[in-house]
Amino acid sequence: MLFHPVSCPGLVRFILAIVIAASVVVSLPGPANAQSYEREFSVGSKPSLTIKNRNGRVSVVTSNDQKDKALVQATSPVAPVEPGDISISGGEIVVRERRAGDRIDLIVRVPSRTRVKVESENGMVDVIGDLAMAEVLTDTGTIHADVPLDDVKFKFLWQASRPRFLSDVELPRVKEGRAGSFSISGTLGPNAKKSKDKKKKDTEKTESATADGSADSNDANSSTIDGATDKDEKSKADADKSKPDKDKLVQLNLTTQRGVILLNVDPAMAPNDLRERPLTEAAKGIVRSGNVPLIDAIRKVSPRLFGDYAHTLPPPDRGPSLVNMQPPGQLGTAVAPQLIRVNASVTDGNGRAIPNMRLSDFAVYEDGTERKVVDVTPATEPFNLILLLDVSGSVEERIDFIRKAARDFLRTVSRQDRIAITSFRDDIQIISDFTTDRALLSKKLDDIDAGGATALYDALGYSLVDTLKPLRGERTAIVILSDGDDNKSFVPFPSILEATIESGALIYPLYVPSGLIPEASVPKPMITVDPMRTKYLTITTRAAEEGQKLADFSGGVFYSIKRLEDLQRAYDDVVAQLRTAYTITYSSEAGATHRRLRVRANREGAYVRLSPAVSSSH
Repeated sequence: MLFHPVSCPGLVRFILAIVIAASVVVSLPGPANAQSYEREFSVGSKPSLTIKNRNGRVSVVTSNDQKDKALVQATSPVAPVEPGDISISGGEIVVRERRAGDRIDLIVRVPSRTRVKVESENGMVDVIGDLAMAEVLTDTGTIHADVPLDDVKFKFLWQASRPRFLSDVELPRVKEGRAGSFSISGTLGPNAKKSKDKKKKDTEKTESATADGSADSNDANSSTIDGATDKDEKSKADADKSKPDKDKLVQLNLTTQRGVILLNVDPAMAPNDLRERPLTEAAKGIVRSGNVPLIDAIRKVSPRLFGDYAHTLPPPDRGPSLVNMQPPGQLGTAVAPQLIRVNASVTDGNGRAIPNMRLSDFAVYEDGTERKVVDVTPATEPFNLILLLDVSGSVEERIDFIRKAARDFLRTVSRQDRIAITSFRDDIQIISDFTTDRALLSKKLDDIDAGGATALYDALGYSLVDTLKPLRGERTAIVILSDGDDNKSFVPFPSILEATIESGALIYPLYVPSGLIPEASVPKPMITVDPMRTKYLTITTRAAEEGQKLADFSGGVFYSIKRLEDLQRAYDDVVAQLRTAYTITYSSEAGATHRRLRVRANREGAYVRLSPAVSSSH
């Protein structure tokens, strides 16, 4: 049994936000467990704190509930936190070091306008809220600042590496210092802009006075003799207005050896590669698509290069096209004034498709009210399939395998299905647009270029918002052949998850360990005498978790390939999943525009997954 919103994009985003918050977003360490310790202490009317925690995470958060007191909440994932583990004296909080691998995480809730200094080595540091000043020093730990940007004076310093950072607003250019250090500094907010404009105007006035000669000097002397003029008073007033408001100024001094700095960016939304770099063809396609969340992710990584490219695009004739197309997440299509059609697949507890379902096997609930099922027929419309092939870092035997695997897939799917092939490494390569010509597709596979990093989520994002964009409302699916380890995308995973839901495409990740493919060309005895090979014959935990989420959120299936012979079985199963679907027509309330739909299969152990509506003439 499955619940789905039928025509409510806002609800889709709401549900996604809840799930991501629960399972993807890096949340603050929570104090509510058996290993926790808590203490409140006075900090006075002008609070100032120093916090030292070598390995654990430190999160400083301003709170309106804290007036002249601070609240320390300490947790450990290993052993209970004892009072002696935390020393609090004279505005200084020091965490005692414990045995290796046993860290203590802190959440420190402080009054607004607190001045705080945090010293760490490899622990993450969060400074969140309306702080007067935040000074942070780490070695490799990530520094995450989320503060009001109305009036900010900042300096970010990397002492032993090139900068790695991500900001919600554009920052000044990086400056290279001595001994391999790099820095970014400046001011943010309306006052900063006013100050720059005033300085520019003053410079222009000075240059004008110099060019005009002595006449301006005489006027100036006359003004001095006559005393202060109205103009002088206005200038003084303007100068007073441009002065920063100390009650709003936030000072950020963030120093790290080799860490990452995030300014007003959720850590979960940071891509795997933070270096500013030229936009790839995949990134440019996403920018052209009008998908705001994905575009925003690209802008944050390469703000200047993004701006340069965006300026070359013609202004849109209308709002983003997603607004004018079939609503994201819509699962039902009206086929008559009181009839709605929806597609569903039914699987058992092992994820196997259940065939031969009849009308009496389904119950449909709309907004909590059961509706009459009018008709159930096997879905016969052809699919539009994208085969997404990971060719990053590929050696020759891997490329040969990828070509063979792709051709095996072409032989497995139905002849009526239209297939497009896209390969990807650090960028995409369009191998073929949608076609049913299997011979042409097979020949095109010889054009694959391989090598380089892995930009899986950029390739997937491009496929969702560009390749599939004209097909919204049709039956669409993406089959991914990869090891799942993204390391080069502009777009982070949570943004891809949202785009997946809005596209309505089914996602079938087939994740193959990178070491499994070349194994086929290695003699069997060599495998048995080299136990280190087993290290490379597994999918990483992160890749498996994210692949499973892509499948779950889209209505597809995730396949973790452990043996090469599993791949053909996965192909057969994907085809079975695509073909064993049902079109359910039910009687709906006339004029209903926003529906919450639930479909139940009246068979024990059966699970229903709803897929996007199929366009149909009335």
